[in-house]
Amino acid sequence: MTAFLAKRLAIGLVTLLVASLVVFGVLEILPGDPALLMLGMNATPEALEAMREQMGLNQPMLGRYLGWIAGLLAGDFGRSFTYSSPVADLILERVVVSLPLALIALALSTAIAIPVGIFAAARRGRAGDTVSMGIAQLGVAVPNFWFALLLVYLFAVWLRLLPAGGFPGWSAGLWPGLKALILPAVALALPQAAILARVTRSAMLEVLGEDYIRTARAKGMPRRHVLWRHALRNAMIPVLTIMGLQFSFLLAGTIIIENVFYLPGLGRLVFQAITQRDLIVVEGVVMLLVASVVLVNLVVDILYAIVDPRLRVRT
Repeated sequence: MTAFLAKRLAIGLVTLLVASLVVFGVLEILPGDPALLMLGMNATPEALEAMREQMGLNQPMLGRYLGWIAGLLAGDFGRSFTYSSPVADLILERVVVSLPLALIALALSTAIAIPVGIFAAARRGRAGDTVSMGIAQLGVAVPNFWFALLLVYLFAVWLRLLPAGGFPGWSAGLWPGLKALILPAVALALPQAAILARVTRSAMLEVLGEDYIRTARAKGMPRRHVLWRHALRNAMIPVLTIMGLQFSFLLAGTIIIENVFYLPGLGRLVFQAITQRDLIVVEGVVMLLVASVVLVNLVVDILYAIVDPRLRVRT
């Protein structure tokens, strides 16, 4: 198990290094002068030169990259020139919105998808399978912002049960904060639940054809026991893979939903930083999201080894 974890950790560190090179390189080759974009067309040459010096644009590329990496390792993400605030503080303010939103959406999608996938697999070819997978196909095809607009109209405009947008802050209380995240979380969860339900069904169908499942049924074991205790555990490898990918997407890919609901999360911060060409904010947030993806994948690999102990020996 130690060798398994060490190998996965080494892969994660290499991934972070390559990702830092890609993120820094892509932002460096973008056309345009960041100083000019921040100060405007009427800026004087002296002001532009002072801003370039302040942003470190006059230094060699390698020196800027090494300085940026050294700052990241020390926990210093730099200082935003747009907000005049440390990037770490900006991230901390926004992650308390994005992280709970992603966790709630993942919990909702999992709670919906796994029972639906098992239900469809247990009734393969029958009406229940056709209807549930038809609805899942619709959920895959419809974008999450369309679900968001429908939810706003239904629950905020018509029924007036939930807020249409904004976030009061956790200082206003737990329930007001959670109430503001319900509609965004549902809008994010529905398409992800549709994907996960289809994956669960496919994995369950493959497992249900195995000999040990037929043996368990021949011994008179209850059908529910066979499905939930034997088949589901052995079908969890692809399901865990999709869940890990979904959490990474939910944490990093909420730009549209956060703009629809006007939530001050990481997605909205990245969007604003890109439009304002605040490169240090973009670099810091993207690297944080990459690190979260690597961490989630490491957790998923550990869960693989727990679900299927044979993987510890193979790797």
